[in-house]
Amino acid sequence: MGLLGNELAFARALTARENESVMALGNRKRYAAGAPLLTEGDRSHHVMIILRGWVTVSVSTDRGATRLILGLRGPGELVGEMAALDSHPRSATVRALGPVEAQVIAGDSFRRFLALHPRVSGLVIRQLTFRLRSADQERSALASLTVLQRLASRLTELSQAEPSGPYARSGPYAPSAPGPSHTGAVVHLAQDELAATVGATREAVAKALRLLRAQHIVRTGNRMVEILDPPLLALLADGHEE
Repeated sequence: MGLLGNELAFARALTARENESVMALGNRKRYAAGAPLLTEGDRSHHVMIILRGWVTVSVSTDRGATRLILGLRGPGELVGEMAALDSHPRSATVRALGPVEAQVIAGDSFRRFLALHPRVSGLVIRQLTFRLRSADQERSALASLTVLQRLASRLTELSQAEPSGPYARSGPYAPSAPGPSHTGAVVHLAQDELAATVGATREAVAKALRLLRAQHIVRTGNRMVEILDPPLLALLADGHEE
């Protein structure tokens, strides 16, 4: 399972000249927490490069109001590229997890740039391939893993991620502040957000978190899950349920 693609962040893979040229194609825009950047089904074709903050990428499910989070995108990452390339309606909704700044680039301008810069076009293809493989893994996990396993895997993934480089910013996870009350990494997501990242109900995730708390593997608070025992959490993610 994997929601993050930071190792393939588009802007980080650009040369300084390529970065300057791409950014010159668009304009910077700010979004408040919870605001949609892109909406599933919409026929807009612009792309965005996240500059600051984090966004969720989600799709609607058969249950109507329920949404499944397919990815978390952070600084340096490109979103909206599929609609820009094939002119089809948006396949997912991108929503600000907190305050977000993004460079907004018209789809036709982005396509012309890719046509003139084959190396950058290759980066976009690599990103699309990576995300397709990740989506396949997510579907397999939904079919074969328990909610507890999926939650343990997601918490492990988020707690181990460490963004770095010129586009690094604080995200939905962070090391704990030093002090006696903190022992491990903290994932800053609410229970309903966690539920959406593992394709489960909030009630099912709350039950799984109670089990993890009872075993002193995690500690929970307002919009946060602190990892107290990372090795045991990783074992649960691998299917070694107690």
